[in-house]
Amino acid sequence: MEEQNILDCIIVGSGPSGFTAAIYAARADLKPELYTGLEPGGQLTTTTEVDNFPGYANGVTGPEMMIDLQKQAERFDTKVHYEMITKTEFSNEVGGIHKLWAGKKELFAKTVIISTGATAKYLGLDDEKKYSGGGVSACATCDGFFYKGKDVIVVGGGDTAAEEATYLAKLCKHVTILVRKGEFRASKAMIHRVDNTENITVLFHHELIGIEGENSLVERAVVINNETNEESKIDVHGIFIAIGHKPNTDIFKDQLTTDENGYLVTDSKSTRTNFPGIFAAGDVQDHIYRQAITAAGSGCMAAMDAEKYLGELENKPKDYIEYN
Repeated sequence: MEEQNILDCIIVGSGPSGFTAAIYAARADLKPELYTGLEPGGQLTTTTEVDNFPGYANGVTGPEMMIDLQKQAERFDTKVHYEMITKTEFSNEVGGIHKLWAGKKELFAKTVIISTGATAKYLGLDDEKKYSGGGVSACATCDGFFYKGKDVIVVGGGDTAAEEATYLAKLCKHVTILVRKGEFRASKAMIHRVDNTENITVLFHHELIGIEGENSLVERAVVINNETNEESKIDVHGIFIAIGHKPNTDIFKDQLTTDENGYLVTDSKSTRTNFPGIFAAGDVQDHIYRQAITAAGSGCMAAMDAEKYLGELENKPKDYIEYN
């Protein structure tokens, strides 16, 4: 392997964390190359309005913001590849060279920043896709503002659903939680918060089976009582699916440390993983905040961590680095 074929930095993923990492890495002269994956721009490309990202006084659509971030990264000579990384073989040696594959193409890098994000889980209803962006959401803190003073539904029985519901209750006229089972899976603390919020109604043994509305805008939820099989309709403007997220870490699990839910584990106050030279940023390692701005912030951190790592290697003998 010729050393000139070894990149300083490869970025896997193209959401806010990936593109921000690219901006910082490129400005540090790491000459990063970014692989977008199957969904260039990440989850934000399915978001119609983004009002809480600093710098956009009048708001912006998710796709527009991702285009802006990509253009900024490319202005500093980031190479963007519309390809998917399908396999990795990371070195566990400090200064080791990491191998990645985009299909049959073999890549080599001194550092890798993983920004593959997490995918919101949905129920699998055709109506969820039909009304996506028109009233169906998987993020209350992202979209709750648009339903101020309106009635909404939250689907789920865990901590995420309880937290989303109590957040929405501060903005919305009324919140109905649909819980498939006869009890919450949420913690007692979260259940207590739900029980003590006056404008929340909980319907146990209820499931969402359909959505109705004109012009792809949500107007009604079709629900079923799974004990009696009785169907009913609830007039609402927004439906929030809160049944969890799946981190996009499948190709890394055999090498990198993950938590019980599959999120990559990073060192405290850094983006370092358990392999030297491998860093993780954004929702792939964050199951708490899951915001575009926090993802972008961790992308900045990852690029700075990668730059520091490479700087420290420069002080080591050249033959210390393994290229095999």
